[in-house]
Amino acid sequence: YCPAGGELRAVLVTQPLQPTLSAPGVEFYVDCEGQYEGSQRWASGRTEAIIKHMQNNNVKLLLSSVKQEELAIYYAKLYGISVVECLSSEEMALIREITGVSPYTPCCDNIGAEISETTVVMFCERLLLGSKRCVHIGFTSVCDFEPHCLILCGPVEDVNKQHAAALQGAFTMLQQLFKTFEQ
Repeated sequence: YCPAGGELRAVLVTQPLQPTLSAPGVEFYVDCEGQYEGSQRWASGRTEAIIKHMQNNNVKLLLSSVKQEELAIYYAKLYGISVVECLSSEEMALIREITGVSPYTPCCDNIGAEISETTVVMFCERLLLGSKRCVHIGFTSVCDFEPHCLILCGPVEDVNKQHAAALQGAFTMLQQLFKTFEQ
């Protein structure tokens, strides 16, 4: 799903929006089906509340470094929020550098607070490069650097891998460039 044109508010997240029923290494003990169903309802309601809170803060685009659960995707679509997931750490770092925003972390005590860490996106369009699904996002910059677009597409998979490696290197170079300007 891609939102309509015009300026959009986007938020970065680095964790799943759907709460887990237990932490890693912690046993989740359920002694009846009703208890399990109640836990599932709680997780579903919590996920919906987080997504609805984003909608109430005019967020239209969710940029995630992790794969979101199907329930989070369902509620995002229901509330008109696009989701771009599985962004690399380099991509997230570059987005943070360009926009100046930090990832949003929903927790019990801030679910009703305004989401202040958002950025304006000029457009968000789906892109199909061969068999790869991509997204083309137009960020506005809060620093002297003005982002530009570059799409490389090779005729065969190995060439695409070379291009992807080159872009990975470009992201690293841009991060180093930002560090040089800041010093």
